[in-house]
Amino acid sequence: MDPVEALDEISFWLERSLAPTFKVQAFRKAADVVRQLPPGELPRLIASGRLTSLKGVGNRSAEVISQAMEDRVPDYLADLRERGSEPLAAGGHGLASALRGDLHSHSNWSDGGSPIETMVAAARTLGREYLALTDHSPNLTIANGLSAERLEQQLGIVEEVNAGQDGFRLLQGIEVDILEDGTLDQTPEMLERLNVVVASVHSKLRSDSKTMTQRMLGGISDPHTNVLGHCTGRLVQGSRGTRPESEFDAAKVFKECAEWGVAVEINSRPERQDPPERLIQMALDAGCFFSIDSDAHAPGQLDFLQYGAERAEAAGVPRERIVTTWPLAQLQEWLALKK
Repeated sequence: MDPVEALDEISFWLERSLAPTFKVQAFRKAADVVRQLPPGELPRLIASGRLTSLKGVGNRSAEVISQAMEDRVPDYLADLRERGSEPLAAGGHGLASALRGDLHSHSNWSDGGSPIETMVAAARTLGREYLALTDHSPNLTIANGLSAERLEQQLGIVEEVNAGQDGFRLLQGIEVDILEDGTLDQTPEMLERLNVVVASVHSKLRSDSKTMTQRMLGGISDPHTNVLGHCTGRLVQGSRGTRPESEFDAAKVFKECAEWGVAVEINSRPERQDPPERLIQMALDAGCFFSIDSDAHAPGQLDFLQYGAERAEAAGVPRERIVTTWPLAQLQEWLALKK
């Protein structure tokens, strides 16, 4: 098989299983190195036993490349495929298979690790019909958030990507910060041009309930907002440690989401599991729509939707209330209501 494809697929399976970042990056880097070699150079290096002389190609990567060039599935990849054949989540399989798309993902334009094209290829492999590219807004400097100028450039890239697609749509989007005063961290002119706006709070998560509630209500009432992202901001596991839920008036927030036509995100990241079950039930009772999203920062993480589907199914969320189960035309009609 193609060695670059083998290295990329290994990275996918490692990302999906939450392997350490350094291990994933090693295979991604090796794939980039091989991708840039001139024709005929790779066979020459293999024949001379000098593959590891390439900066970024270690012993394991060299083994994978050599076996792929023998026109067989590398042993390491075969093992990962076998381990990855089991579902990530114990339940929610029926709902997971009904999900058509994902409205929250990141590329290397902000704090994701892969190019836009690689994220699209992975989404297609997983059977998605659409994916929203929602890199961060400028206030989140630690995540290399997009200024209006950089977002403008990214929109051009998205158009180019879509020109080469058949049966798949990359939606132009953003995960925009809800600022302390409740406004959104991007110009209204740029937000108007996007298909999907996920509004999230990323700072001062320990504010008092009244302050946080007013802040969230400001973001929800903005006519550009389509999805309220990871509403409590909690972390329940993972390398970043744990973080408690933000305090806010959930009844008020979900009532406004229902009235403004803003979907409540069921964030599928294992470390977030946001919102918690009691808040999913409150949003359900309030009449909210939901968006099961991966919040993927790498191609393999796009498959995290399984975790969100498991939680939504356990909470009894009807499929018709989950916008990411809708066909693209229905989703676009719903999104257009905010324009």
